[in-house]
Amino acid sequence: MRPTALITGASRGIGAAIARALAPTHDLLLGGRDGTALDALCHELPGSRPWAVELTDLTPAEVEGIERLDLLVHSAGIARLGHLADTPAEVWRRTLEVNVVAVAELTRLLLPALRAARGHVVLINSGAGQRANPNWGSYAASKFALRAYGDVLREEEQPNGVRVTSIFPGRVGTDMQRDVREQEGEPYEPGRYLEAESVARAVLAAVTATPDAHVTEITVRPAAGPTR
Repeated sequence: MRPTALITGASRGIGAAIARALAPTHDLLLGGRDGTALDALCHELPGSRPWAVELTDLTPAEVEGIERLDLLVHSAGIARLGHLADTPAEVWRRTLEVNVVAVAELTRLLLPALRAARGHVVLINSGAGQRANPNWGSYAASKFALRAYGDVLREEEQPNGVRVTSIFPGRVGTDMQRDVREQEGEPYEPGRYLEAESVARAVLAAVTATPDAHVTEITVRPAAGPTR
């Protein structure tokens, strides 16, 4: 029986690239809000099926039937830039809700299935989870929190055989990056960023490590272009 992976944010960008990278070896549950895009990706990848849920309004019923889970990849996220003086409470709440709280709750609900499979949790973090820069306040705070969450989860679940890896990519050429550059008032230049497939390869490196090796963190930066 092939291992099963659940990937959030799988309808595009990094999540879709991870799905394509895992498809040869895993049965996939593809999470996302764009049902049309999920259906198209499932048609492309045999052994996959859509898991269209609203992560910020998750209920236990939506994970019923998932009794064993070998891999959980958290790739969904949002970014809203701006000076702290101009960032209202609703932006903070929404950013933390999507980037941290939804991750914690989905993982909590799936821990029995992950423990049963001695599975692996991969958190797609960001360079902003290692260094905070001006205008990135709410996003960086959420990613620092996600890093702390991963560190605690790793220590708490290691006795249960569950591994936890945080991936810290630099800027990646995705639709989200296009939106970020628009918020920054700068041009979108794909050749200066990482490819989504490069982040997917980092995920593969973590989940295919030998049994004696627990890959806890991977940082990937563009070979050229902005460092933050």
